[in-house]
Amino acid sequence: MASIPSPPPIRVLIVDDHLMVRDGLRTFISIYDDLEVVGEAVDGEESVRICSVLKPDVVLMDMVMPKLDGPDATLRIKGENPQIQIIALSTFSEQELVQRAIRAGAVSYLLKDVHADRLAKAIRDAHRGLSTLDAAAAQALVQSATEQAPPDYNLTPREMEVLALIVDGMTNREISEQLIISQSTTRLHVSNILSKLGASNRTEAAAMALQNNLL
Repeated sequence: MASIPSPPPIRVLIVDDHLMVRDGLRTFISIYDDLEVVGEAVDGEESVRICSVLKPDVVLMDMVMPKLDGPDATLRIKGENPQIQIIALSTFSEQELVQRAIRAGAVSYLLKDVHADRLAKAIRDAHRGLSTLDAAAAQALVQSATEQAPPDYNLTPREMEVLALIVDGMTNREISEQLIISQSTTRLHVSNILSKLGASNRTEAAAMALQNNLL
């Protein structure tokens, strides 16, 4: 009986202006057979050019770089190649930087001291369109919420339940199992939530829920 071939490795681009950081990330990633570094960039401008050629699956994007910073590079890459998933990887977790990264289209935000196994999982999750937020980044979003009453987005009770599970990082299948509803119903709820919030993706919806104290 023929063996089932393994799926191709997830293709990763590393973007950072520090050589030691790039070397360290490449070493981390080389441990895992299902991940492959296909290129490196030293600044945001170069990352945009490389992405247009290499079309990586996932980009590890530094946030503070010369020429073009991480959020602006993320915005340009997502505009030209929306299928590429971008993980913001930074030394900083300031509120404004986290907000800019998420609004630009980053699927995840992690700090550079992340453990190799967690980084690998975040890359796999990002490839599936799932987000990972470092605790400090999540706290920065929470702290950005104002003292005012949260905006009324007219979410139904069921949509609020689904939004809470999105914030927890659940997939549509997991949400369906948790709430005992069909996956088509879950997809409809998620679509309605994104529409009502004006969010472009699940990560932005989760960020808005945290920022506006919706849950």
